[in-house]
Amino acid sequence: MIRSAIALTIASATGSVADVSFLGMPVDCVLGKTCVIATYPDIDPSSEASDYRCGFKTRDGHSGTDFALLSYDKMHEGVRVIAAAAGRVEAIRNTRPDQPYIPGSDLNGQECGNAVRINHGNGYQSVYCHMKLGSVRVTPGQRVLQGQVLGEVGLSGLTNFPHLHLTVTQGTDIIDPFAPGKSNACGEPFESLWQKSPSYTDAGLFSAGVSDAGPDLEDVQSGNARQNRVRPHDSMVLYAHGFHGNTHDRIELSLTGPDGIVFEHTAQLQQDHAQMMRSYGRRAPSEGWPKGRYQGTAKLIRGETILAIMHTDVIVD
Repeated sequence: MIRSAIALTIASATGSVADVSFLGMPVDCVLGKTCVIATYPDIDPSSEASDYRCGFKTRDGHSGTDFALLSYDKMHEGVRVIAAAAGRVEAIRNTRPDQPYIPGSDLNGQECGNAVRINHGNGYQSVYCHMKLGSVRVTPGQRVLQGQVLGEVGLSGLTNFPHLHLTVTQGTDIIDPFAPGKSNACGEPFESLWQKSPSYTDAGLFSAGVSDAGPDLEDVQSGNARQNRVRPHDSMVLYAHGFHGNTHDRIELSLTGPDGIVFEHTAQLQQDHAQMMRSYGRRAPSEGWPKGRYQGTAKLIRGETILAIMHTDVIVD
């Protein structure tokens, strides 16, 4: 979600206060186990992109922190969105359907999807985006405590994977809670708005997608490898393109469809990599793939910790 897509965030009062750590986790999950931070705010004002550690775990114009779930099943089971800090609810939305965004669709300014905005009374506001339809439990004007349930993680608005997008603002200014003063110089920041700042790793995934044949790196990097639709008798190959992998890290690839699991595959890295790509696929059965939506998941894992996850989907028609 880009900076221009957070209309729910900017109609708030502003204030000038010292940066004091006050934020807790906004999702009822365990980082590295049941969720991951998929994307950080982009701190680079140019057309390039950089997270607060000068790493790759963001994209141009990204305005917040994405807490991604491990699967669509977990979203359907229900994962709670909770208030990162105490405050008063200023606005909500609870009308957008849960569905992957279709490129070219008009969201009518509701890219944030189902959402809650909270004014914390200290000059800061927080906005919780892409929540599940019908799950929002609070109303404008209501006071909430830190950790109070606001709703559930969903798939509404401008998104194609289940996650919570958290944006922190100070008036109309978007603030990176990991380095609000931008004084970290690519290292560990001197200050943070988090009461307990989530740990950072420079390893991650650039992209994941489904192709109808084994892709080469150039096509993956350009985006040409990714197919949004395939025919019933096409092969289906799930790929993942990552960075800063260590020896013995694992890339897990899985694809599910209307009839359940299509395949699961694990590739272990045999050496350190600045960049790496792994793929795995299946030929179509003789009768062809059942028509419908197929969902792919790629995970980068180090030991018992999930470092990164990406979801993708393709339609067989």
